[in-house]
Amino acid sequence: MAQRTNQYDDNPQSYRTYWVSRGYEHDAEVAALRRLLEGRHFGHAADVGGGYGRLVPVLREFADRVTLVDASRKQLNDAEVYLKGLAGVSMRLMSADGLGLHSASVDLVTLIRVMHHLPDPRAALTEIARVLRPGGTAVVETANLAHAANRLRYAAHRRRVPLSPVDIRSAENRERDSIPFVNHHPRTVAAQLEAAGLRVERRLSVSNLRSTRLKRVVPHSALVRAEGALQSPLARVGFGPSIFFLVRKPG
Repeated sequence: MAQRTNQYDDNPQSYRTYWVSRGYEHDAEVAALRRLLEGRHFGHAADVGGGYGRLVPVLREFADRVTLVDASRKQLNDAEVYLKGLAGVSMRLMSADGLGLHSASVDLVTLIRVMHHLPDPRAALTEIARVLRPGGTAVVETANLAHAANRLRYAAHRRRVPLSPVDIRSAENRERDSIPFVNHHPRTVAAQLEAAGLRVERRLSVSNLRSTRLKRVVPHSALVRAEGALQSPLARVGFGPSIFFLVRKPG
């Protein structure tokens, strides 16, 4: 899904299987996408780092055609099965920081569940800005280093939440150079988006109720309804573990 193609292809775990037990997180992200894109329609959308195409059916609700981009052949092979029969979808083997798409050729770009694999996302954000047409839209998601629980943990140690990315891999995974996994500070990401030429228009706080205990005791439908109601108001305080940015390329 990002830069280390061989690692994604060599990973024996199925990313599609990973999502089987994460219905709440999936529905929270679908709700965020629909909220941000409501009332809009696009000609060409590109889902960058989209894996097996989990969110492509949602994007087809808003776009005439969708290009699924991923750096892993394994992911794209899985996508051929998952998206079979869905019209208006093409697939390209490309990394987020080296998109083989023409400049100003895309109306909507999504980058979801990718930033946490990019310790330095600036090249990827620059590529998004390049392929977007003037006036085009992007939805960029990042794992939130400054979520509410983390702020409390840092405050307990009388420390500030770092503005630079934090590697959250175990020591063992860092030792064997596993796939990067970092959390980003939303303030830094917003500055990087602006530096790439992308204007931040809106934010949502997503997966606000991510809790094993809540999932056990609260019905899924009720949890998702509450999530939808919280995404906008909690964005103001950066509450949740995931932040969605709606950005536009001026034109």
